[in-house]
Amino acid sequence: MQNQFSRTELIFGKNAMQKLSESRVAVFGVGGVGGYTVEALARSGIGTLDIIDNDTVALTNINRQIIATHSTVGKYKVDVAKERIHDINPDCIVNTYKTFFMPDTAGEFDFTQYDYVIDAIDTVTGKIEIIMQAKAAGIPVISSMGAGNKVDPTAFEVTDIYKTSVCPLAKVMRYQLKRRGIKKLKVVYSKEMPIMPSGNTEWNEESSVRRSIPGSNAFVPSVVGLIIAGEVIKDITEFGKYKTHCNEDVHQI
Repeated sequence: MQNQFSRTELIFGKNAMQKLSESRVAVFGVGGVGGYTVEALARSGIGTLDIIDNDTVALTNINRQIIATHSTVGKYKVDVAKERIHDINPDCIVNTYKTFFMPDTAGEFDFTQYDYVIDAIDTVTGKIEIIMQAKAAGIPVISSMGAGNKVDPTAFEVTDIYKTSVCPLAKVMRYQLKRRGIKKLKVVYSKEMPIMPSGNTEWNEESSVRRSIPGSNAFVPSVVGLIIAGEVIKDITEFGKYKTHCNEDVHQI
């Protein structure tokens, strides 16, 4: 009997789809990267999604964020994402948190209830806290490195944080995680040298500092988000096992 996940099931198998439907995944940040991650997870049959972001949709988000349209400007990103997820999969349980995740708000979350944690935020302190909390809970975590100021979506790869180079954010994360005794972390990053926008800065009310505004486009953050979603789906379903079984079936036809 066909359903909206029938084509996915042809690749992963029925048991894997059941596992996805029983999984709970937390996505911290639903912007340019995280929005596409959430989109792919919802379309892949994840049963429960926790989405965490305190931001509202801005006009300048429209160039790259899948939830950003003229009709959603001013709305909370998690609310827009929840509505979109339910339009894709009405059975998906969606828990929303209008929270700026930092060490002082980490206590609002029980990481042990998740099957996978995704770090798609751009604040170093928050990223480190997500990773530390996930590692302490024994939950798999994947982290997005820098996607801004880049134009080559084919340059991104999945690797361990300590095998990264070039990316300025990855350099900071390597240093900070090593200090905290974190020995490995799955990340998505690019060796492409970032383009330096000239003269654009904005006031960050959360951190009370002036920061550079990164340049962005429609085709880099989206790819990073989809790569992350793919890794999560493959890890949850232990895809290697199912892939072998699938190949055997094909050879028998």
